[in-house]
Amino acid sequence: MPDMSAHLALTQLVPFAAEELDKNKVTPGVLGFVVFAVLAVAVWLLMKSMNRHMGKVSFEEAPDPASAPDAPATAGTGKK
Repeated sequence: MPDMSAHLALTQLVPFAAEELDKNKVTPGVLGFVVFAVLAVAVWLLMKSMNRHMGKVSFEEAPDPASAPDAPATAGTGKK
């Protein structure tokens, strides 16, 4: 039953808030700014972490064996 009383209290307050609301002047307010700022900081931290992880990657492209015709055919087989 406590949920019903909270619901009734909120429904009593909604009409008062609706009367004060100017439909031509709606802004996101402080909560919108805080949510946007938190998202911006999270993206900045993710990009910083990604750059750190990409810096650890050492990638050297192996030469294409088909493009090196001067190499002997038995060089990679391990036979002597």
